[in-house]
Amino acid sequence: MPEKSTVQARKRKALATTQRFLPVAEIRGNAMMLKNGGMRAVLEVEALNFNLKSETEQQGIIAGYGSFVNSLTFPIQISIRSTRTNIDEYLGKVKESGQQQKSQLLRDQTDSYVRFMQKLIEVADIMEKRFYVVIPLDHSVRKKTLVEQFLDWMHLDDTLGKASARNREFPGLIKQLNERCELVLSGLTNIGLHARRLDTRELIELMYKVYNPKTSQLEKIPADTDLLNTEKTTL
Repeated sequence: MPEKSTVQARKRKALATTQRFLPVAEIRGNAMMLKNGGMRAVLEVEALNFNLKSETEQQGIIAGYGSFVNSLTFPIQISIRSTRTNIDEYLGKVKESGQQQKSQLLRDQTDSYVRFMQKLIEVADIMEKRFYVVIPLDHSVRKKTLVEQFLDWMHLDDTLGKASARNREFPGLIKQLNERCELVLSGLTNIGLHARRLDTRELIELMYKVYNPKTSQLEKIPADTDLLNTEKTTL
């Protein structure tokens, strides 16, 4: 028994140590709250096949993108995430649909199709890309020195005082962040890009997949989790 307790204590300590280095403190109101008091919103942008556009359209997109970037008074981060294609949900629906077929031939063909797709995904290792725009909102507009950045990383632990301050400042900060999101969405729309803001649950799923790339392939976040229904969670 003592050995088992020691192992469990070590696991809890390791988990706490890992969580200590995560910059995100909580997620709510379609935004990520950072431990340093900053906030982040994430937009997902649909891919645009630039090569299929005419030369005139390409020039228009480039000029529009330049105007969009020059109109921003705050920084943004463009992130491209490559992940292994996961079509388990799609194949599950296909298999369920096949089981409802009255014809045995259709049921067999559906099962054969599902097995073929599963094998294809395993062998080909097909990847998919997702494009994101991260919109920040920080307290200070002054660029921090290297020493200040180092001290920020040294004091990673979240405290009750920091949580209380985030809660007090949330209404004003989320309003500013929402305004920035509307500005970026408008700019992307004007150059022909379709973008949308990730909501609270989608942000949680994104962070879960980023920090748990292998586990997230096998273990999904339940749709009826009480934690997510509150529109707020802490990492």
